[in-house]
Amino acid sequence: MTESAQAFISPLTFQALSGHPVGTRLLDEDQEHVMGHISLARWADSVLVAPATANCIAKFSHGLSDDLVSTLVLAATCPVFIAPAMNQAMWNKAVTQENVARLNRDGFRFIGPASGEQACGEIGYGRMAEPDVICETLSRFFCHCDLSGKKVLISAGPTREPIDPVRFITNRSSGKMGYAIAEAAIEAGGIVTLVSGPVALPPPKYCQIINVESAAQMHEAVMASAPNSDVYIGAAAVADYSPNTHQPEKIKKIENTLILELFKTRDILAEVAALPVQRPFTVGFAAETHDLERYAKDKLAKKNVDMIAANWVGKDQGGFDRDQNALQVYWKGGGKQLEMTDKTQLARQLINLIAEKMNEKNTN
Repeated sequence: MTESAQAFISPLTFQALSGHPVGTRLLDEDQEHVMGHISLARWADSVLVAPATANCIAKFSHGLSDDLVSTLVLAATCPVFIAPAMNQAMWNKAVTQENVARLNRDGFRFIGPASGEQACGEIGYGRMAEPDVICETLSRFFCHCDLSGKKVLISAGPTREPIDPVRFITNRSSGKMGYAIAEAAIEAGGIVTLVSGPVALPPPKYCQIINVESAAQMHEAVMASAPNSDVYIGAAAVADYSPNTHQPEKIKKIENTLILELFKTRDILAEVAALPVQRPFTVGFAAETHDLERYAKDKLAKKNVDMIAANWVGKDQGGFDRDQNALQVYWKGGGKQLEMTDKTQLARQLINLIAEKMNEKNTN
């Protein structure tokens, strides 16, 4: 514990709750015969700094070591996890983001921060991730069901197919599921590229984001990145049809009827799955209003993908514009039900399953 941490809660409280001694001083007369900070750094399978203030992060970034925590982190040869906690303005400062970027490059792993109301009353990114999120991230790391170093390509959100300058055809999608999957893949150590249709969501941190609007633009962006990716997760609600012509001027409301000629858009998921070389592990989505299992398994076979995540849409079924969802996941020879829960948790379960099946495929 740093001196600042001890101002909030006493070391005695942590010792009583954990049943373990609590280190507070860099120079501890009882430990210096074994160089306390070095023995702690060598003993640990991982180091977690939580909460990690802006000051801590700055110290780690610049190699400063003037207390037990910073010296232990500098001496550590095991994985180091950091759970930032600070005011939203401090988190968003350029110098803090530069420090975070440097630590990311050096192999440090960040858990959070989360967005929400802060102790000062302000709202934004900077809240420490919830303890269960931190514990689950650590558990995934040690069960080796992660995506460390894997290049993960994700498509999310709807597409808009223009009719004229003010009107378009679209699919119903908030992008929440795809964005949650991107966050979960980042947490799991993946190098994430997110191809996003138009959504009203803040972009995930620590990933490359490519903003597109039409199905043709999404196809171009995905196909450009897919051959260099280890995983492709097609969570976007891509329009199946697009108007044959795009009127250059607004169509006036004159006639009683308007006939639109539509043409089928290119099948992004099928084309990624059919790549002759450098084909990524390919995961598709299927949103269904009836006969979910039959349609999902049919899509799995016809498009030759590795996995399909299918969900019901409609009243009380989760899905569109909601914070909760459930998935029925299928692969060749198996399947698994992921029960209704919030999309953040659901995305983590799906990423774990994808990592597990990828590992099985690579070892067969």
